Amino acid sequence: MLPVVSVVGNSGSGKTTFLKELIPEMKARGYKIATIKHGSHDFEIDKPGEDSWQHREVGAQTVILSSPVKMAMVKELNQEIDLDTLIQDYINKDIDLVITEGYKGGNKPKVEIFRSAKFDTPLFSEQDDDVLTIITNNEQTDRVFSANQVKKVADLIEETVME
Repeated sequence: MLPVVSVVGNSGSGKTTFLKELIPEMKARGYKIATIKHGSHDFEIDKPGEDSWQHREVGAQTVILSSPVKMAMVKELNQEIDLDTLIQDYINKDIDLVITEGYKGGNKPKVEIFRSAKFDTPLFSEQDDDVLTIITNNEQTDRVFSANQVKKVADLIEETVME
């Protein structure tokens, strides 16, 4: 199984902002990264009226969009696919690390993003088994993380997840 780390936190805590800094840091260290964004609601990636949307509208349960530079798949589900199955079945083996945004209820190592100006307490404690660290942004400048925080998390991932 590929190494996995989950970046978790309340909605609006800055998870995506932190990932936009962590992913380039891990890439600069030579790692090939895949990400999985966990959502709790329905979403659309094919626009109404487009061919792929029309395929689904008339009954296709799986639609794959493919070009020389990208591929995407839309698949109707009766129940959510668990994270381990997603990784096993859909992530190429040439990937070095899978970073998820979300999956706070999962059993993967976690980095929590916490904003004390917006939330009373973190979701987790640093003593929880799956928690690598809890990162807090600079509250004076909304959603800004220091380079030291990003490097600290990258170091922790290398030391504990990338074994």
